[in-house]
Amino acid sequence: MKVGVITFPGSLDEGDARRAVKLAGGEAVELWHADSDLKGVDAVIIPGGFSYGDYLRCGAIAALAPVMSSVIDRAKSGMPVLGICNGFQVLCEAGLLPGALVRNDHQKFICREQKLRVENNRTSWTSAFDENAEIVIPLKNGEGSFQAHDSTIEELEGEGRVVFRYLDVNPNGSRNDIAGITNEAGTIVGLMPHPEHAVEAGFGPDGADGIRTGVDGLPIFQSLMGVLR
Repeated sequence: MKVGVITFPGSLDEGDARRAVKLAGGEAVELWHADSDLKGVDAVIIPGGFSYGDYLRCGAIAALAPVMSSVIDRAKSGMPVLGICNGFQVLCEAGLLPGALVRNDHQKFICREQKLRVENNRTSWTSAFDENAEIVIPLKNGEGSFQAHDSTIEELEGEGRVVFRYLDVNPNGSRNDIAGITNEAGTIVGLMPHPEHAVEAGFGPDGADGIRTGVDGLPIFQSLMGVLR
């Protein structure tokens, strides 16, 4: 299974995302922002970072890159897409997910180990989790507050499209403690925390159960492998 990982000017975490794909049993394929060829991949990950320096709005310029035209077309046909942090912002700017990510309510960049609850394990990226599983993965953002119209929030909640929710503390002012959402089909997921930084024992935060060490993010990538097989 081939999973494309896009690099934009300003991307920081594409290497970690490719490693996560490999650890989950997939083949990671490098994709370049200026190239519309997706190289026959079965899924795409848009990684975190600061694409195009976060000029205008975070993700706004990246959403117009040649590679995104191809991603949008394939995503609308059912190809799984994961947007992590800046990638989540890109998905919203591209219209593949609703809402927007704005400046944290405390006006500061935050970096912490964040506890989440997996509220929807029926997506292409969460099927390896138990329903309502609690996990801990790193979070690092300055514009990670998810906002949307009341009607959009009601729709996301009513249709079970909130995939991840912050627990214990809301780190950025996101409405309803929302950390990640999905499209109606469950093929496109965006989240602010970074699962690719918690895929190998000893190199990530302890799990919510205090036993699993550093691998709470790996099931996200394993979920995709299960869907593609």
